[in-house]
Amino acid sequence: APPRRLNVNVGVLGHIDSGKTALARALSTTGSTAAFDRAPQSRARGITLDLGFSCLRTALPPQLGPGPGELQFTLVDCPGHASLIRTIIGGAQIIDLMMLVIDVTKGMQTQSAECLVIGQIACQKMVVVLNKIDLLPEGKRQSAIEKMTKKMQKTLENTKFCGCPIVAVAAKPGGPEAPESETPIGVSELIEVLKSQAYLPSRDPSGHFLMAVDHCFSIKGQGTVMTGTILSGSVSLGDNVEIPALKVTKKVKSMQMFHTPVTYAMQGDRVGICVTQFDPKLLERGLICTPESLHTIHAAIISLKKIQYFRGRLQTKAKFHITVGHETVMGRVMFFSPAPADFNEEIQENVFNFEKDYLYQEEYLSKDLKTSEENKENDQSEVQLPRQQWALLEFEKPVTCPKLCLVIGSKLDTDIHANTCRLAFHGVLLQGMEDKNYAETFLPKLKVYKLKHKEGQVERVMDDYSVIGRSLFKKETNIQIFVGLKVKLSTGEDGVIEGGFGQSGKFKIQIPDGLRPDTKMLLAIASKKKSKASKGDPAKEEESSRSDSAQPVGISLLFKRYVFDTQKKMIQS
Repeated sequence: APPRRLNVNVGVLGHIDSGKTALARALSTTGSTAAFDRAPQSRARGITLDLGFSCLRTALPPQLGPGPGELQFTLVDCPGHASLIRTIIGGAQIIDLMMLVIDVTKGMQTQSAECLVIGQIACQKMVVVLNKIDLLPEGKRQSAIEKMTKKMQKTLENTKFCGCPIVAVAAKPGGPEAPESETPIGVSELIEVLKSQAYLPSRDPSGHFLMAVDHCFSIKGQGTVMTGTILSGSVSLGDNVEIPALKVTKKVKSMQMFHTPVTYAMQGDRVGICVTQFDPKLLERGLICTPESLHTIHAAIISLKKIQYFRGRLQTKAKFHITVGHETVMGRVMFFSPAPADFNEEIQENVFNFEKDYLYQEEYLSKDLKTSEENKENDQSEVQLPRQQWALLEFEKPVTCPKLCLVIGSKLDTDIHANTCRLAFHGVLLQGMEDKNYAETFLPKLKVYKLKHKEGQVERVMDDYSVIGRSLFKKETNIQIFVGLKVKLSTGEDGVIEGGFGQSGKFKIQIPDGLRPDTKMLLAIASKKKSKASKGDPAKEEESSRSDSAQPVGISLLFKRYVFDTQKKMIQS
């Protein structure tokens, strides 16, 4: 049987200056120098470096099955988090293993925390590398490493990487200026750990083809080669692929994996695809896909979760940097939740139900929201949280992305040195809006409502079945639109607004079941007090009618209004 070949994608992550690039170099060179024993059979045993992709190759470890074979680790260097998120596009699981690089003299820093967050969203396994141990004085080195290892174990305790391996190395002893002859410390141990962590990733060839291209170059007489990692689906010789950013479609002329021509490649594979008559300068990096499988959208509905390390609140109308697919754009958010009766309902994943009513929220509801003062005293600070929350995202400029993809919201303008996590929320894109005029054509379908609550007082009794009310509306309000709405008196009677009364925003309420005797008494006493206080002076009468204490009976009006209803209808259940 031909030797089995397996590719495992390793994301190399860490704070600026933690030594990620040096580590990737040390890993690949430690591999490649071992491999230059001119004998061809030692190549099969050793590790070779393929410079086109930064990677190292080693013999297939026993847990991945019998027989001779080669395991290739593709090292995906992820500088900063924007491009890291790009590497994990569309929720396609292409990073199988994450290597978090920590400067042993500094410990966790802002971006190391962010990497951890993204790792939990996008990846199954992690190895922590404590780099730069050459900076620790020989005598104290071991104890310092142990101390930092304990600290990291504690940090990882409540994450899905609890108990992951922690390896101490010096990728480039003496720092960037040191001669190349300095041997790295601990790198071959790290390779063994990586081998022990390698697993057979689950891959899925179905779905649309989508590939993240990271190099594009021309080969004389052949055409243009695009190399990258397949994020979803599969590709065969002769297929048409689209470069959506350029709206260009090309035919796949030839393909290579592991320097060997192939006719087919699928999700997770590293592949070079050759096309003709295409200028490589047009596409440095970016996406290629099944023609027409990506859509360009101006707004979207997403389901989302707040990232626990984010310190700020997530408020409606706020702007965030939104990473969707391969792009990061500014966007404004509006949060909403299920209607209160549905808070505990199971919600179907990855679909959005336009039939249901949703409740508008001023901010994302989370455990850490401070409840209002009066609740603290009654100690009922348990906020009811819904099982699922959504947001409407409105982008400042259109984005091109797969139909269902990972979305990450962050505040990138936060100072990079401030020790806070800049990632705010992550979610799944459920519905994109391709129409530029989505506010007119699409949003009215979205049934998000606000609850409105108005309070007023009974001014005086007209007869047993009607009263005059005030303070519910401003003088200039057109009371006609409220006619027929139900109200409730604080004494318990139900009423209906019948129309305006006079010019000053007062109105007449019908009480179909009649006023109760004790309500009439209350109001009679109040009006006696009032006429006594004013002794017939109309100016004073107006004044005393404003003092709420004289008015013991309140009126409350409750209704809901849909945020995107162009007619602003008021609805009562």
